[in-house]
Amino acid sequence: MEAKAVARYVRVSPRKARIVVDLVRGKSVIQAREILAFTNRGVAEAVEKTLNSAVANAEHQHHVRPESLIVKTAFVDEGPTLKRIRPRAKGSASRIRKRTSHITIIVAPREEA
Repeated sequence: MEAKAVARYVRVSPRKARIVVDLVRGKSVIQAREILAFTNRGVAEAVEKTLNSAVANAEHQHHVRPESLIVKTAFVDEGPTLKRIRPRAKGSASRIRKRTSHITIIVAPREEA
């Protein structure tokens, strides 16, 4: 029995989000929360929020204690890119790509994963 949470359209580049998500993959939920609390990255807050949502889903749907859960799967997919324009020299313009991410975290009981 797994519980899943997805944070969609997070305004951070997937490359930056993957750095933080790689830190918590395979760890226990308690250990993952500690890692995220002391990670000095802006996206750590969004990842922690997604992790807490997955744990809450496991508690509510499957009546599992959070201490017995581990982060089974965690990955970041690329969301839609917002395209903006920056004025440049001689009347030209260059494109700015504001990337978004979809963060997915799946938690499972320790013996199952």
